[in-house]
This record gives sequence, C-alpha cells and structure tokens, in this order.
Amino acid sequence: MLSLGTALAFFGAAIAAGLAGIGSAMGVGIAGQAASGVVSEDPDKFGSVLVLQALPGTQGIYGLLIAFIIVLNIGAIDGNIKDLTLFQGLSLLAAGIPIGIGGLMSGIYQGKVAASGIYLTAKRPEEVGKGIILTAMVETYAVLSLLISFIMVNGVKF
Repeated sequence: MLSLGTALAFFGAAIAAGLAGIGSAMGVGIAGQAASGVVSEDPDKFGSVLVLQALPGTQGIYGLLIAFIIVLNIGAIDGNIKDLTLFQGLSLLAAGIPIGIGGLMSGIYQGKVAASGIYLTAKRPEEVGKGIILTAMVETYAVLSLLISFIMVNGVKF
C-alpha cells in the first residue's frame, strides 16, 4: 500500500501532465479550427498554418517531462516505489502545480494567438513569421513554469 506522501507525489505528476496536456489540447484545437478554415480556402497554406497550430502543443510536452521526472524520482519507472514522507509528497505535489497551471493557461492563450496568426497568414502570407513570433511570445510563460517546476522537483531530498 502506498504512503500518503507517495500518493501525493503521484497526484503532483498527474497535475503536471494532465493540466498542461489539457491546455495544449485546447490550444491546438483552437488553432486547428482556424487552420482548417484557411486551408479550405487555400490548401497551399497548409505548411504555414501547421507550424502555428503545432506551437501550443509544447505545454503538454513540458508537463509530461515534469511528470516523468517526478515518477522517475519516486521509483515508479523501475517498480521500486519509494515510501515518501508527507513533506516529500507535498513538495512533489507542489512542484507539479506551476507547470500544470502555467501549461493549462499558456496553452489556451497560445492557441488563441496562434489562431490570430493563422488569420494573418490567410490575408498576408508573407507575414507568417510575425505570426509565429507573436505566438512564441506566449511560450515564455510555459518555459518559466517548466523551469520552476524542475527546480522544485530537484530540490526534494530523498
């Protein structure tokens, strides 16, 4: 039977992967809806809009990375799950929150900016680079969330 600390650590991993994944799914979906409309009018723009649609997908990758590091640190990968203290479990739970919430929110908003970049590309294909830059600006906050979650996970002593 798992200790409460170990269960909390698993919950932290679930928050990191789950919320960031939801943000990416929503962001990619928002951008995909815009991209589908543009491609239905001009199939040659598929490559340009695909790049913009893919950008909000990185938050899910960041969340999965933190979740993987958490489950690796507690021994779930090799089957030797550690019996964590309540403090260790709470610390790992807290470590999953920044990328979970940061990934959720930045994924959604990056999808909205990507959709606007896709509409920009539809009207002015030569401006796709500006759309990519504007979309990538939102990524900064996902990266900051990833960074603090990574630091927090590595700060837990076993």
